[in-house]
Amino acid sequence: MEGPLPLQQRASSRRSKDRFVVFAFAAAELLVETDLRGVISFAEGAFRARFGRVAEDFIGQPVISLVAPSDRPAFATALALLSEHGRLKPAVIKLADEEASAFSVAGLKLGDSAAKLALTFAPLPRELPGGPLPGGPGLASMAEEILRSGAPGGPVGFLELTGPSGRFVPGGEVNREIQEELNRQAGEGAVATELAAGRYGLLPGQTPLDLPTLTSAVAEILKDRGVNDVSVGAMAVGLEAEGLSPVQATRALRFALAAFARGGNDALEKAGFAGGLAGFLDSASERASVLRRSIAERRFRMAFQPIVSIADREPHHFEALIRPLQADDSAMSHPGEFVALAEAVGLTEELDWAVVSAVCEAAGAAGGTRVACNLSGLSLQSPKFREDMKTLLENTPGMAERLVVEITETAEIEQEHEAVRMIELLREHKIPVCLDDFGAGAAAFRYLRAFKVDYVKVDGIYVANALQSERDRGFIAAMVDLARTVGAQVVAERIETEEEAALMLELGVRYGQGYLFGKPKMELAVRKAGQTWQEEK
Repeated sequence: MEGPLPLQQRASSRRSKDRFVVFAFAAAELLVETDLRGVISFAEGAFRARFGRVAEDFIGQPVISLVAPSDRPAFATALALLSEHGRLKPAVIKLADEEASAFSVAGLKLGDSAAKLALTFAPLPRELPGGPLPGGPGLASMAEEILRSGAPGGPVGFLELTGPSGRFVPGGEVNREIQEELNRQAGEGAVATELAAGRYGLLPGQTPLDLPTLTSAVAEILKDRGVNDVSVGAMAVGLEAEGLSPVQATRALRFALAAFARGGNDALEKAGFAGGLAGFLDSASERASVLRRSIAERRFRMAFQPIVSIADREPHHFEALIRPLQADDSAMSHPGEFVALAEAVGLTEELDWAVVSAVCEAAGAAGGTRVACNLSGLSLQSPKFREDMKTLLENTPGMAERLVVEITETAEIEQEHEAVRMIELLREHKIPVCLDDFGAGAAAFRYLRAFKVDYVKVDGIYVANALQSERDRGFIAAMVDLARTVGAQVVAERIETEEEAALMLELGVRYGQGYLFGKPKMELAVRKAGQTWQEEK
């Protein structure tokens, strides 16, 4: 074994590192070194001036914590590409300081076996428009980042337009003006979005939420456009969730967004959200017992939507989508709320298992047609769920030709080593694995490194914006590049026009899903005798 370096050589090494630091700070304000997981091992620079804490306080912290929540998914993409390709060219991000300062970040990968990532953060002489990183996450993703980080934030504001006969749906130009006004009033760092026609959500940024002013501004727009007899209702749901874990809080938030999109402010109040996220969970016990019976008695059906090869439109496989059977106007009738409620009240594993069983039965009856079922992060990391899945696969011959598993981000995966064991079990039985909603949250990039997957599915928000947004096109191209480095193919969801399909092909996306190729149907297409579907990656 080699001994320690001679004194002269060690001194030279220290001088080289000192010189590296000097050169780096000639253009940068912050200098950070991390491992491949993004955990900071070295930090120097103006940390106290920017964050009110000395550099040493950040050792052992994730480097993504230096970045504003709205830019964290983009920054996670940049880190993943840096890990794979060895270099990150200068790109624009915002820091997580009080001013959300616009900075340029660049990086290099150092070493091979025990690799490190070296990152420099430099202030811009002025904030540049656009940039190579994608737009920030939607309202849900940004709020969930706040909840998981434990940082103060919120409340989330909800605005609803109501006319004499119920919900009012504004025309295209009026709707555009309303969203522009919400963004203007909310200020720097805020996210305003249309959650459903005539229903808007708002997460404040640097400026505190002022719902009376916002509602007055929206009402004025309607009045100026000659829209009368329409009221603007508002409600705030606090993100403070004392006594709840970050995972519990994010589950409750997802249910709030789904409930508002379906039923407006009345649905929020009925679900208990007038008391914030904790208020909802306090009132959810009755719903939990009803939902448990619905799952046990399989009061749902599966609808099947094709995923096709974009180039020739040949079906590759189908995704199974849950459709509750209840006919009343409750949360039990709407797929998004049905799943979000199961997640919020702790019934995710039961629902996932019922869905897996139903999908296996449908795929078996369809002569080997391959079907994808969604598996939540909670079930993926559950040892009991893994053992049940192992028993099912061992007792059901031919399942490798029938099943695809899509990993959803419906819950943060906290026991990553358990999730890896589930992935290994699926691959052992030759079942393809897809990472769903890729790009919707920063966690997906960590999962891509930790899990061996066959497909990644680009979140539909990027597809919907790609024709108009150079940033979103760049993000999709980066995701395609990143997926290829780990041997995976890309599926783009929510493709609704030929223009979107052509653009996805141009960006390197191979498979597509959306109304352009087929709406979900209750009947599953049966593979014809002798028919061979594409399986190569």
